[in-house]
Amino acid sequence: MDIKNKPKILITEDDFDNQRFLTIFLGKRYDLVICDSDKTFFPTLEKHRPEVIIMDISLKGSKDGLQITRELKANRDYKDIPVICLTAHAFQKDKENAEDAGVDLFLAKPVENEILLNAIESFRIKEEI
Repeated sequence: MDIKNKPKILITEDDFDNQRFLTIFLGKRYDLVICDSDKTFFPTLEKHRPEVIIMDISLKGSKDGLQITRELKANRDYKDIPVICLTAHAFQKDKENAEDAGVDLFLAKPVENEILLNAIESFRIKEEI
């Protein structure tokens, strides 16, 4: 499968080790674009228009992943892009805050590889229908 035919995933993650893991794990199946802060998120989004966004809560910059998600979901051009929150913030209150911000799915790190893959594919299937 050449990169032009791979579905595009925007990974918003500031931890280099997590970026590296996601790149290795998902890179053969998807065309990955990575950003690490509120400063790079919207320019990257506009340039690459992903099918799915993987969003961490803790990011570099003045806004966290939940604030970015709120802005994304309030924007009519981007509100339909599914957001999977993948975070180490694993308390019930973190999940509630993420859902209130508009994430489509909340997953706590560490997540089983198959669960993450199935989540991405379930949103991609919805997009194709």
